[in-house]
Amino acid sequence: MAAEIVNPRSDSNTDQDGGVEPHDSFDPAFALHRGGKMAVQATVPVRDKDDLSLAYTPGVARVCTAIAEQPELVHDYTWKSSVVAVVTDGTAVLGLGDIGPEASLPVMEGKAILFKQFGGVDAVPIALDCTDVDEIVETVVRLAPSFGGVNLEDISAPRCFEIERKLQERLDIPVFHDDQHGTAVVTLAALRNAARLTGKGLGDLRAVISGAGAAGVAIAKMLVEAGIGDVAVADRKGIVSVDRDDLTPVKRELAGFTNKAGVSGSLEHALADADVFIGVSGGTVPEEAVASMAEGAFVFAMANPNPEVHPDVAHKYASVVATGRSDFPNQINNVLAFPGIFAGALQVRASRITEGMKIAAAEALAAVVGDDLAADYVIPSPFDERVAPAVTAAVAAAARAEGVARR
Repeated sequence: MAAEIVNPRSDSNTDQDGGVEPHDSFDPAFALHRGGKMAVQATVPVRDKDDLSLAYTPGVARVCTAIAEQPELVHDYTWKSSVVAVVTDGTAVLGLGDIGPEASLPVMEGKAILFKQFGGVDAVPIALDCTDVDEIVETVVRLAPSFGGVNLEDISAPRCFEIERKLQERLDIPVFHDDQHGTAVVTLAALRNAARLTGKGLGDLRAVISGAGAAGVAIAKMLVEAGIGDVAVADRKGIVSVDRDDLTPVKRELAGFTNKAGVSGSLEHALADADVFIGVSGGTVPEEAVASMAEGAFVFAMANPNPEVHPDVAHKYASVVATGRSDFPNQINNVLAFPGIFAGALQVRASRITEGMKIAAAEALAAVVGDDLAADYVIPSPFDERVAPAVTAAVAAAARAEGVARR
């Protein structure tokens, strides 16, 4: 999820007498976060001894015994099927980088309340004090009996790919790295509508992605799955292509299914006559490179808070412009996707989240725009109350169609 960061000076909370003034007194973000942003709330009353005997001992023992005899009853008589673990190691938090597990907690709490607000899904922040791939996997596997799904969050690449893959192999509940797939779903939805607005099909488009990290790789995979004409991905050293000998295993795999045109060299070179620019890397793309794109191009500059191409520049050359910011039209925001995706998967007790479920989510999200489609409205607002129900229903239906639903 895109967010703008306030980083007050370290000495700005010292008063004239040398004492420490609460951050709350000068920054409303601190006031909002004091005491945390979430709490546990009971769903049943405990008003007297009769309630107590049912909610806890001795009544609870009957439920425990039943679950021990029929493990599937855990879904009916606990919160398991409606709660997600939001797991991080604090190594890639927003634009702040590796700030550690404690400093990541405000973001994880924020993610949890977005799950609840936009998808009706309970979520628990879990910040792990380890960064080793196998240690993270083992820890999450041991925690998994308490949860219906796992949302991986703000874990640095390339470790995030391996962690997700290993957890998917070992768990029979949905495991979803939102920095990858949530971003990809919303990007695909916006791109479908941009193409529809201009009378094009995805197969007519050549896209260039700036950034070969978690989001860039996932977006490339989803665009190829959805039928994009061609897509090339650039990292710091230029276009990821099969002729490079410095690629990681993830990038070698990426080179194998992207860049059918065989473009090499710099991002700027690849943008010449390209139909789509997708930025998930930061940095700045020169205006002359944007000007070299095809007529009526789409610019999705999603770095936050500073887009790779400022909208004022992009609008000179592009027919549709999107960013990751809330103060410009067409915000590519993960909150449009992950609450509904998990709500749909949990609703049918899906064993995993498939590519088909993700594409169904993108199509449902795009369809919310409907006949209101315009250059400044190719993706709905997170506050559009139609979004989560549409995504939830589409994901649940796709899960059933693909045979991963268990109810």
